[in-house]
Amino acid sequence: MYTAGVRNREDKKPKPGDMVVLTKLPQGMLNGLPMEDQKALSEIVGKPILLREYDDAGRAELEFKDGKGVIHFIYVTPESVRKVV
Repeated sequence: MYTAGVRNREDKKPKPGDMVVLTKLPQGMLNGLPMEDQKALSEIVGKPILLREYDDAGRAELEFKDGKGVIHFIYVTPESVRKVV
């Protein structure tokens, strides 16, 4: 029965190419960033963005464009995102 629970969690894990929602910014992510980058990151929380891939450490690489059209890439833990349904 425990195995089924693990399988269900894996089925819900977003896959590369999926649209996901960043549920919260990881602690300290904004520290030391220029104000325009802080603003761009703060604005994507709760909005659909692209999950590009998972890195070797298991972090999710996310891609988004800010209000000026500049493309950004950030890495977050998989627990920080959920798949858009």
